[in-house]
Order: sequence, then structure tokens, then C-alpha cells
Amino acid sequence: MKPIYEFTDTQINELHQLYQDQWWAKSRTLEETKSCIEGSQLCIGLLDDDGTLIGFTRVLTDYIFKAMVFDVIVSDHARGVGLGSRLISLVESHPKLSSVKHFELYCLPDMFPFYHKHGFTEKLGDIKIMRKVRSS
Repeated sequence: MKPIYEFTDTQINELHQLYQDQWWAKSRTLEETKSCIEGSQLCIGLLDDDGTLIGFTRVLTDYIFKAMVFDVIVSDHARGVGLGSRLISLVESHPKLSSVKHFELYCLPDMFPFYHKHGFTEKLGDIKIMRKVRSS
């Protein structure tokens, strides 16, 4: 699988389709997908042998203290062969992120075992995520 860091219009469309296959991203529009890529400091894709996007993740970061990992996605038909782990490894080893002290992400409890294998923990003492939803 070949990693990419720049995305063509075709690959953005393929990413949008990957989003449509995820319960947590089904409502994202193609325009929002484009804006999401443009607004992230680092985007990583994985292409199969035919050049089709089958994996993706993105990072928001200050390059020193925090890097928030978002949207770790592997196409349904390509799961189970380590591509999610490859994406996490590509994030952690990226030269631009070499000084980052904390990598963080959101996930549901059923994904804890996967992220535990990569050194993530949900045990952060009394720290809790807070959210404010902007009303329309």
C-alpha cells in the first residue's frame, strides 16, 4: 500500500465515499470533505495497487505539544490486514510531528483494544472532554 500526503480531486471523491460508509461521517458533504482536508495540517492516505484510496487519517496539531488524530478510516474490503496500524505508524513517524509530546484521538470503547496496541490510553485521571454544540 502506497502512502500519499497530497490528494487529487479523484482521491477526495474517494475519501468522501469512505466517509459515507462510516456511521459517524455519513452526513459530511463533498464540500465539507474538501474543507476538512484543506484545514488539516497533515493528511495521510493509503492507495491500493490500483491507485484507489483505501485508507485515510488526518491530524490537527501545534507541532510541539498536541496532535489530534482524526478520521482513521480503512475501507471495509481492506480491513484486517494492518492498514489502520500503518496509518497510526505513519502519523507517529512523520518528520513534521517528531517533536509532538501528546497524540490524542476520540474513539468509542470498542476501539480501545486497537488503540491500546499503539500506546494510547483512556486513563487520563480526571480529564474529561467538554463540548459545546453551535446552535443553528
